[in-house]
Amino acid sequence: MQDFSIGTTLHTITHAGRERRYLVHLPPMYDRNQRWPLVFSFHGSNSNGQTQLEFTDINPLADREGFIVIYPFGTGDRERLRFWNAGNCCGYPVEHDVDDVGFIRSLLDHLQSTLSIHQKRIYATGMSNGGMFAYRLANEMADTFAAIAPVAGVMGFAHANPARPVSVIHFHGSDDEFVPIDGGVGKQSVTGTSHFSLQYTIDQWRQANHCPAEPVSVTLPSKTDHTTTIRTTYGPGDEGTEVVLYLVEGAGHTWPGRPPRPHYLGHSTNSFSANAVMWEFFCRHART
Repeated sequence: MQDFSIGTTLHTITHAGRERRYLVHLPPMYDRNQRWPLVFSFHGSNSNGQTQLEFTDINPLADREGFIVIYPFGTGDRERLRFWNAGNCCGYPVEHDVDDVGFIRSLLDHLQSTLSIHQKRIYATGMSNGGMFAYRLANEMADTFAAIAPVAGVMGFAHANPARPVSVIHFHGSDDEFVPIDGGVGKQSVTGTSHFSLQYTIDQWRQANHCPAEPVSVTLPSKTDHTTTIRTTYGPGDEGTEVVLYLVEGAGHTWPGRPPRPHYLGHSTNSFSANAVMWEFFCRHART
């Protein structure tokens, strides 16, 4: 049985004849005698698990709050340029029909046999194509995931039909030129994918969770970073679920609270941290 160490370590697992890589981050207070929340963090297109770790900087929060973070690697022709099969996006795994959902099922089975995981507190977040993949996991593995937090990535399939309700908190910039909020092909798209709109995505999950159609919207306090954030909340729905959208007006294809790296992704906001907000959301939504 594989043993995982405190801190961040790189591991491999074989699924469907492919060697798949993933990073495991264990907080310093990890103790096998307790059950720990688990957060999957999925990278975007042309990226990988190590880049996602650096891009989001979730580990310090995991160390303070006490949860495990997993950074899986997608597939692709080159080591540093990986993708996820999120439905209609993106690249290599879509073209080669890679079973990424099956990979995550196998990986989770392996992790659960080794780590002490809280079965009702398993979550997913992701950037861009990784956020799209989080939506696919919520739809096809609703028996596993309690909540997801996509960032700059809309749903990559036509209809949300999860077997049970899954809470969603979504972060998106109004000026995103890679995954535009109105849908279609982004001006800076690297895959040529025609995306569903942000509102279509939110509506699909609001309806799937049977949340009220009328939301509550609040404009959040802003620092002097030339952005304004509108938080729109639908809920409660079945089993206390919520669907929450943080629309950052003036921001691009970026992770709120983190600098835009590289800069061509557009402007980011420092008015709030997506990491802190999504963790607070996850803490409110355990699987019933």
